[in-house]
Amino acid sequence: MAFDIDMIKKVYDELPGKIAAIRKSLNRPLTLSEKILYSHLHTESPLQSYERGKDYVYYAPDRVAMQDATAQMALLQFMMAGKKKVAVPSTVHCDHLIQARIGADADLQHAINTSNEVFNFLESVSDKYGIGFWKPGAGIIHQVVLENYAFPGGMMIGTDSHTVNAGGLGMVAIGVGGADAVDVMAGMAWELKNPKLIGVKLTGKLSGWSSPKDVILKVADILTVKGGTGAIVEYFGEGAIQLSCTGKGTICNMGAEIGATTSTFGYDESMDRYLRATDREDVADAAKAVSEHLTADPECYENPEKYFDQVIEINLSELKPLLNGPFTPDLSTAVGTAMTERAKEKDWPLDVEWGLIGSCTNSSYEDLSRAASVAKQALDKGLKTKAEFGINPGSEQVRYTTERDGILKIFEDLNAKIFTNACGPCIGQWARYKNPMNAPKNSIIHSFNRNFSKRADGNPNTHAFVASPEMVAAIAIAGRLDFNPMTDTLTNDKGEEVKLDEPTGHELPPKGFAVEDRGYNAPAEDGSGINVVISPTSDRLQKLIPFKKLTADGLRGQRILIKAKGKCTTDHISMAGPWLKFRGHLENISNNCYTGAVNFFNEKTNTVWNAVNNEFMAVPDSARLYQNNNIGTVVFGEENLGEGSSREHAAMEPRFLGVTAVIVKSFARIHETNLKKQGMLALTFVNKDDYDKVRQDDTVDIDGLDTFAPGKNLTVTLHHADGTKDSFEVAHTYSAPQVVWVQEGSALNKIRKDEGVV
Repeated sequence: MAFDIDMIKKVYDELPGKIAAIRKSLNRPLTLSEKILYSHLHTESPLQSYERGKDYVYYAPDRVAMQDATAQMALLQFMMAGKKKVAVPSTVHCDHLIQARIGADADLQHAINTSNEVFNFLESVSDKYGIGFWKPGAGIIHQVVLENYAFPGGMMIGTDSHTVNAGGLGMVAIGVGGADAVDVMAGMAWELKNPKLIGVKLTGKLSGWSSPKDVILKVADILTVKGGTGAIVEYFGEGAIQLSCTGKGTICNMGAEIGATTSTFGYDESMDRYLRATDREDVADAAKAVSEHLTADPECYENPEKYFDQVIEINLSELKPLLNGPFTPDLSTAVGTAMTERAKEKDWPLDVEWGLIGSCTNSSYEDLSRAASVAKQALDKGLKTKAEFGINPGSEQVRYTTERDGILKIFEDLNAKIFTNACGPCIGQWARYKNPMNAPKNSIIHSFNRNFSKRADGNPNTHAFVASPEMVAAIAIAGRLDFNPMTDTLTNDKGEEVKLDEPTGHELPPKGFAVEDRGYNAPAEDGSGINVVISPTSDRLQKLIPFKKLTADGLRGQRILIKAKGKCTTDHISMAGPWLKFRGHLENISNNCYTGAVNFFNEKTNTVWNAVNNEFMAVPDSARLYQNNNIGTVVFGEENLGEGSSREHAAMEPRFLGVTAVIVKSFARIHETNLKKQGMLALTFVNKDDYDKVRQDDTVDIDGLDTFAPGKNLTVTLHHADGTKDSFEVAHTYSAPQVVWVQEGSALNKIRKDEGVV
């Protein structure tokens, strides 16, 4: 039986009546995204037509999921909210704090030894507040959610940008910061700007070396890393029906790389098969009874241009394998000759040193079985891998089942390392180098979702390329980035030229899934007597102190902390890797604040000028010096600032260090919301050319806080050192409730005030 089956049945029991009311109110056919969004309206948002991309709407998600790195700060905030128990089903998954070093067993034990304080904290908090707890080694959050919690037509939020993976089972699942999760766990309304809708029509059928991964790699190529911002991507068409449920999950998962709010697919037989295979026949039966409401009305897919804001069409029969990268997930190159030409032009290393399969994006049974079919060919045909090879299974259920079925042994026979059921190299948890900053230029290929500079191994010279698991296996065997398994041959141990056949695999395990210990701990029925202890001397965990409110006086005479140049992701603002261990300690982790961002004025990282001592300093040191002298600071940036992870540390750290405002050309959605939640000013240039007016030694005034209101611009004045000045308007997207967050000092402060917590 499924988890939370009563909640799921209640959603389905109420769905027909809700859909009828929605259709009557909007007076038109409904897309799947609209059915889910409108059927999850909170009582604070009446049923009416909301304008896409403009109106802020309150929703009531069905559940919350948190991974261990972000759960720490989310639960530290929840502890301050004054609640006795979470209001909706919630879970914590320990998958981020496990480093890939030697192999699964040794790495898991090392993680437990070094992060036991954090794991114990998360388990005790979960026990106290009624939260399900998945132990270290149980699996990667998004695969575990897909296997156990996701259900068609549901809405969930999660403190990880790849929460969107659950769209593979027909959910609207959205990545958020921890403060948003606190809202929902506290039983409050969750606010989101009503998303625009992008329809992707899939025709034809995948074959040969092409895979679901290539679908999203192509979409990323079309839309770029910010093309989906503020939108839900809804996939449909005969091609969509041909895809497996986990293949759909892969596509939705990487929707985060185009900035999409989420992605989803309509309910079909592949979802039914997956639910039944994962021991959720009760959910499958309930979904089947309301299946017409778990996909769009037929008119929407017959005339998509009429019901979607943008429509893309991809013929799967013509889709060829792609490699995306390096340094950005939207740069696509076709496998083979195109890669040879582009690599030579761009001076990318063609020799591949590592092939990595896994992550939340591609670690299902189907993924591993297809990649294993390529590995088996290598063994049978006398080939060895030219690159090193690593595998991260997605969950203990997948690991156990693939071990039973001989799939993991195939990889091991090809000299692959089997890492823990965890994120590992995908998030920088990879002990590849002792000193990555001095490591040489090289190329790797992986089935992960992101490939920003330094993300996997900390080496800025690592050129990481994203591909399907089967293509990763083929290229790891060949050792060449431009290897094309469809046309090229390889020389085996007998000197013979051999060719790899097309990969094969199983959508679901023929013998069914099996597992001895899933790694789940249910919470206590009554957690009131459980004490959550945080040592005051801990360097891993630290109780939070409420942020102070911004003041009009405090926004005058400020200094520039950094003017970031070019791409500035959450990895640049708050790096992962070794810094993950401080995710529960705001003071300590703030020592990585903006250390990866490029300073416009000297094109260096972590070196900014400070007006107090007239010296160049590390960014966090400069911030603290200003803060100690009661001087506020401002960050300036360019397009899509904060793209990537949902980590709210990228907002909390600058807030903690005295930054009052972040002013940019444009924001990534989650980061903008996170800044708002922490009571900061997230502002955009009305005229993007005003970015060029910002000088290193400026004094900055921001006027308009006293009359701060929705739709009302603020004014920035730059007082230059030569006595001249520039003034310009900056815009914002704060709704009326969000303005209150600023007025109270943070969204959490508002919750505490409402709860009467002093």
